Amino acid sequence: MNTRNPYDVIKHRHITEKTKMLQELKNAESNPSLRRCKLPKYVFIVENTANKCEIANALEEIYQENKIKVVSVNTINVKSKPRRMRGRLGKTAAFKKAIVTLEEGDNLDNT
Repeated sequence: MNTRNPYDVIKHRHITEKTKMLQELKNAESNPSLRRCKLPKYVFIVENTANKCEIANALEEIYQENKIKVVSVNTINVKSKPRRMRGRLGKTAAFKKAIVTLEEGDNLDNT
């Protein structure tokens, strides 16, 4: 079987306000339903042809110094959207997003 470089599978981490909120749910204490969210979740932009097993293996290999264990991977294909720039029509690029759930107590940040 031909294995790919993990840095070819995982392009970069996707950081927005929504993903930061999803990442910080493990520390939420304000709501009883949020207190149950103890598993940390992180969002990555991945290669369009990558499957869930390749994403999990690549993340465990990239972050092996943190000794993380991937519990689950959910993927979303984001379609391109039409955009208009200075009167010309164009499109944004389509990409694939992976929401990765780690074991309780695991962390990707060095803090």
